[in-house]
Amino acid sequence: MQTMYKTDILLGKWTQEALDRVLRNASEIKNISKRIDFLSGQFINLDYRESTLTGDVNIPEVFTIDLEGVDCFTFIDYIEAMRLSASFSEFTTNLKKVRYKSGRVSFKERNHFLTDWITFNPDFVEDVTCKISGKKFIRVTKTLNKKEDRTYFLPGIKPVERETSYIPSDAIDNSVLSKLRTGDYIGIYSTLKGLDVSHAGIIIKHGKDILLRHASSAAKNRKVVDEDFKKYIADKPGIIVLRTKSHKP
Repeated sequence: MQTMYKTDILLGKWTQEALDRVLRNASEIKNISKRIDFLSGQFINLDYRESTLTGDVNIPEVFTIDLEGVDCFTFIDYIEAMRLSASFSEFTTNLKKVRYKSGRVSFKERNHFLTDWITFNPDFVEDVTCKISGKKFIRVTKTLNKKEDRTYFLPGIKPVERETSYIPSDAIDNSVLSKLRTGDYIGIYSTLKGLDVSHAGIIIKHGKDILLRHASSAAKNRKVVDEDFKKYIADKPGIIVLRTKSHKP
């Protein structure tokens, strides 16, 4: 039985009734790629805001929905929960399942790393990095949460050894690009010890354009934007690609 926890809900530009309408309309879009495009499009120009989640080793976790602003990870967090939901009530339930291992609201149970989704959310997403890479992937083993100096990125979270595959940016050719789908979650691979990715976003394909829809912290943006994916990824180490599963959990 889940112990009691506080809840903090900030809906920003929406009302609960407006979100109900958006989610109901989205649920009627049977194509998952189009559904994610529609939902994530509602967030375009929303302010970038970091550290919106409350909880750490010393402070009890607060179940937070903050739609006044998002960072790269809370953005995809909300979109994945929304794409599974037909109402605001369902959204709150699914957000707990997406954000936390076994849906238990707790700092230690929170999915802090993108690859946690692969391990703990197998009903929602699958790792297609190797499948779409044309065998051009690189496989590495990392101890997540442990820095070079052996301190922790997240005090109170036990480091975990995890094998991760990524596609180097110089291997992202037309063949790989053609296999990306609208709605794929993209993690920008991090070369830092202890981290799997440094950033995350969503692939959006409009005609011949391949875009990265993401909550950008860049000074020129500081909001949710669409950027040319090929240009964006050119100077990055590589990508991890997660794809949604079509069924509801």
